[in-house]
Amino acid sequence: MLNFSGKGMVVADEKPNLQLSRRKFLGYAGAATGLMVGLSACTKDDNPNSNDGVDLLSGDFGILNYAYALEQLEAAFYTKVIASPYAGITADETVRLTEIRDHEIAHREFFKNALGANAIIALEVDFSTINFTSRDSVLATAKAFEDLGVSAYNGAGKLITNPDYLVLAGKIVSVEARHAAYIRDVISNGTFADNTVIDANGLDKSRTPPEVLAIAGVYIKTKINASNLPS
Repeated sequence: MLNFSGKGMVVADEKPNLQLSRRKFLGYAGAATGLMVGLSACTKDDNPNSNDGVDLLSGDFGILNYAYALEQLEAAFYTKVIASPYAGITADETVRLTEIRDHEIAHREFFKNALGANAIIALEVDFSTINFTSRDSVLATAKAFEDLGVSAYNGAGKLITNPDYLVLAGKIVSVEARHAAYIRDVISNGTFADNTVIDANGLDKSRTPPEVLAIAGVYIKTKINASNLPS
């Protein structure tokens, strides 16, 4: 299921405006600096980009690269949504989806800078199955991505060994959950926490990295090697 080979488009690296960078992205800078210090102490010499695909690496490196891959996907998606808005998009939807785009770009850049030389390459994506002119198609995909992201962080939390990284992951997944709640209610009011994502104990559902990557593989065309991820 983890065969993500093939050619797809590379979405342009559209960064948030300068005001956003200062207000939101720099909010991650302090945490990123601390994370970089911890990671630089154990930098690996292995090439993460081999003929077997882009190696996510192992241990905490692997989990952070796994999260980075998902944030690349989400950032690319919302960048395209805002670059070519769907028919009938409202003013409020434009504002909120732009904010979500900016959050995802900030998350992506956070992981990229924190991982440094251990970061995987920019991934190729293929959104050919999405009709970006259709509100239903865009919002359904946004819902799927946000629900997937929340379940991915929930499933990966137990695999992180450094408690500092776990705290950071918790701060990001809470933002992803806010996105998911908004998108769900835009589609159908009151579905922000229904039983498709919340279990009988009132807990968000989780997915393992292989489960998540198999789903994301529909849109990620770069071949990924996740064999070294912790389990």
